[in-house]
Amino acid sequence: MIYSCAEHIDIAIDTIVNEHETFPILENISEEEKLSTTCEYCKNIAIYMVANK
Repeated sequence: MIYSCAEHIDIAIDTIVNEHETFPILENISEEEKLSTTCEYCKNIAIYMVANK
């Protein structure tokens, strides 16, 4: 599972596809989670969660 901002969503999707060889599930993060969750690439507020399941 990767948390990502809008700027890095393409990198997060590519990472999941490369690691798991399947199209990832893309979900918006709830407003409560946005307050404490950061992007794994730049530490800005994460908007999306990208996962393989």
